Formats: sequence, structure tokens, C-alpha cells
Amino acid sequence: MASGSRYVALGSSFAAGPGISPIVHPPAGRSGNNYAHLVAAELGLDLTDVSYSGATTAHLLDTPQDDAPPQLEALTPDTKLVTITVGGNDLEYVGTFLRGSFLNTIAKPATIFGRRVANRIRARVSYLKDEASYQAVADSLTKVVEQAQERSPDARILLVDYLSLVGRGTRPRLDVPLNEEQLPSIAMMADGLAGAFAKAAAATGADLVTASAASRDHAIGSAEPWTTGFTLLPPTLGGFVPYHPNAAGMRGVADLIIEVLRT
Repeated sequence: MASGSRYVALGSSFAAGPGISPIVHPPAGRSGNNYAHLVAAELGLDLTDVSYSGATTAHLLDTPQDDAPPQLEALTPDTKLVTITVGGNDLEYVGTFLRGSFLNTIAKPATIFGRRVANRIRARVSYLKDEASYQAVADSLTKVVEQAQERSPDARILLVDYLSLVGRGTRPRLDVPLNEEQLPSIAMMADGLAGAFAKAAAATGADLVTASAASRDHAIGSAEPWTTGFTLLPPTLGGFVPYHPNAAGMRGVADLIIEVLRT
């Protein structure tokens, strides 16, 4: 990748980096130390970062988000590199994880609401999606890449999947406020999301950066986590954005991308 080449970064919060200082675009939760900025700085690329927290594949394809146009509109014929991290919000992946953690936390101890009520709250939290939901994400990611290829025919396009939140060492109740039944289903959803990225890459010929696999030993509860855990504190009171990449995670993803580009 030649120095000065135009690089466009697309995606949701796992690309934007909310909670990682400095925040250069508060409405999007976009960090100046997200993986796109780190890659651009190391390789001398001309970065246009339109990643936006909360984005779905529709926000890349054809749907404005707040005052921001669909992200694909940032692509031009002279674009040489495109990275894409999106699809988790289509499945409500992190949102479901957050709701379950919040409900389990406020329902503990069970005497606050009564054990029967607390158990009903926990039972409402389901992390399982059917195969059609994952296929829909794969199809949407395929459309995103195909439209990116049309807009920027000379660009190298990288599908960058999601960092792993749950790994082999993540302990229910101790590392995250989920029980032994809920936690494995988070891992199953992550596998389904990673599979959708792999299908889209195979269908389009885009490069696949498997951040999910590379980060399994850096999941929540590991010695060097690449993602944050759970907190009820807002960032302004010393908290962080829960279940999202931290600075080490963004550095890890940037290194994976650079390795792919230099191969």
C-alpha cells in the first residue's frame, strides 16, 4: 500500500472505538486511536474514517445515521483501501449482552425483587439466533462489499470481523454477570457472526481479517483483555463503554490489518 493512498474506514462501534481517548467525533463515538487511525499513521495513508457507533449494515448501504449519510458514499474511484467492521448491531449482539448483564446485576440479590421475579427476568434474556439471522448478515455484508467494489474498483477491501468478548477463560458470574447457561450462547452468537464474515469474504473475494480468532486468548477475564468488561458507571464518572474494544484491542486489530496488507 503506497504512502498517501486514500483509505476509507467503514463500520460500527467496533471500528469507531467509543471510550478510547481521544474521541475525535463525539456523535459517532469515533476515536483517534481506533484501528483505522493506527493503520493510517503507520502506513502513511490518507484516512477518511466514517465509522459510527450503532451502525448496522443498512447504515453503510442506504440509510442515513443521525446527520451522517450512508457510509458507502465516502468511497470514491481513487480509494485504494477499505476496511469494514459491521453486522453485530444487525443481530443486537452487544446490545443483548448488555441487557442481560444489566438485568442480572439489578436482579442481584434476588431478594430485591423476589427470587421468582429475578428468575423470570433472567429467562427473558436470549442470546440464540436462528441460522436465517446469520445468513441475513452474510448477505448484507456481501452487498456492502459488492457496492464498495463498484464504487472503488481499484481498492483492496478488508472485512475485519469482531474481537472476541468471551473466551475459554471467561468465567460466568465472576468475569461477566451472566450465568452458566447464558455465557456459552454469547460465544455461539460470536461464532455465527464470524461465520457471516467468512461467507461474505468467500462470496466476494474480499480479504478477511479474523480478529475474532486472534483475540480469543485476549477475551474478558484473560490476563491481557482486548475488550472491556461490564460496568454500570458512565464514562464521565470513571467508567468505560462496556463490551467494546479497548486501546490494546484496537492496537491488536491494527497489527493484524498491517500484517495482511504487507503479505
